[in-house]
Amino acid sequence: MPKLDIAAIPQSNATGYPAPFDQAVEGRWWRRLAPAGGLTALGASHVVLKPGGWSSQRHWHRGQDELLVMLTGEAVLVEDEGRTVLRPGDVCAWAEGVANGHHLINESGADCSFVAISAGPDLGGEYSDIDMTFTDEGYYHKDGSRYPAERMK
Repeated sequence: MPKLDIAAIPQSNATGYPAPFDQAVEGRWWRRLAPAGGLTALGASHVVLKPGGWSSQRHWHRGQDELLVMLTGEAVLVEDEGRTVLRPGDVCAWAEGVANGHHLINESGADCSFVAISAGPDLGGEYSDIDMTFTDEGYYHKDGSRYPAERMK
């Protein structure tokens, strides 16, 4: 059956980000939907952000398209162009290779949730506001030296 039982999919707030960049995403709880549905050509996650939580560090991907669909609550999308409030039903899309760092922050007093979908080869990317880049092999300083943390996929 194609309908997924989201509550039955394990939930985690784990991150591979090295300290101190991991602290901002402690309030992010995710469930991997794509593997639960047997999908291998795209990534999809159900994400809940607790009040104050960030979806990620502000980033962009070299080889992956991203799509986000807000389900519940309210979050602030932060991009190079500024801040936009997102509410249920709002949809955002980022094309691969466009160097427009983005992330969501839950600045409200209640949980919010969204589905994040990605497709394309994992060619890495960059974090706009911090000294960090990523590849499928891990995290690096912008000078090319490696962080000791292991990247989660």
